[in-house]
Amino acid sequence: MSKEKLRSELRAIPDPDPELDRLVTEIIGRVADKWTMLLIEILTEKGECRFGELGRACEGISQKMLTQTLRAMERDGLVTRTVFPVVPPKVVYELTELGLGLSKAFCSVWIWAEENREAITRARTAYETRET
Repeated sequence: MSKEKLRSELRAIPDPDPELDRLVTEIIGRVADKWTMLLIEILTEKGECRFGELGRACEGISQKMLTQTLRAMERDGLVTRTVFPVVPPKVVYELTELGLGLSKAFCSVWIWAEENREAITRARTAYETRET
């Protein structure tokens, strides 16, 4: 597809209403966070996970950040938190249908990166080697 055709199609998208615009901005802010993206990837691959399992699988995340990220994801309807009444308490997290849909959207980014890996590498090399 030519650049002009792509630009034309993107311009043809109607302006969203202000409420939708705010929602999209909030969601982009949420999912652009690296921890959210990593947790979605882990939960997509593993299904339901306990808190400790998520912490071990998400290398580098602190317990505090894991808690904050999971709470925000639960608030946005991306994960469910299920508490089982056993001793010690068992708590598991799982992606909702909404979270799985977002995971599918992320998959498009990975596919795009794979398809464009060489072009990105060439562009980065050209940028780093050019004279300033």
